[in-house]
Parts: sequence; structure tokens; C-alpha cells
Amino acid sequence: MPSISRDEVAHLAKLARLAVTDEELDLFAGQLDVILQSVASVGDIATADIPPTSHAVPLTNVFREDVVRPSLGQQQALSGAPDAEDGRFRVPRILGEEA
Repeated sequence: MPSISRDEVAHLAKLARLAVTDEELDLFAGQLDVILQSVASVGDIATADIPPTSHAVPLTNVFREDVVRPSLGQQQALSGAPDAEDGRFRVPRILGEEA
């Protein structure tokens, strides 16, 4: 006997706007019962000695330090561009954008 009733399955089906037959109500009640039992069994695991974690494996920061280094100036960067305008790279218009 499933712990979830046919009426509860019918109510869930109505909320989800699903049309289900009487046979499907019985089938779904059994399937939902198995799912609910599986979820409930997770609570039976002894977790008192396991600390809470956000990841299964330890994470370390893999980023480098943010250090200011010499780089190209605006004019140097634009010097190799096929086309530039107002200190920016000029590229073809896309997606039919208006000017």
C-alpha cells in the first residue's frame, strides 16, 4: 500500500494540469511512493561526524595575484587595427542595428 494516496496523486496531476487515467493514478502512486521512500532514506544516514561542505573535494584558489604590469597603450593597440575611430576598434555593424 503506497503511503501516497490516489487522491493525492490526482490532486498533484490537477495542479500540474495533467490528464491521467485511473490505471495511471495507481501506477504513479506506487512510483511516487518509491521516490518518497528513497528521499526519506537519505535522512537515515549518520551524519553527526561529517562536517558540512559545499564541495566534495577541497578547493584551492588557482588565481594568480593581481599585479600591475606594463601593457600596450591605446595607440599601440590600435596601430595594428584595420580600422579605428575615436580611440576604439571599428568593426562592421551586425544584426541590422540602427546608427
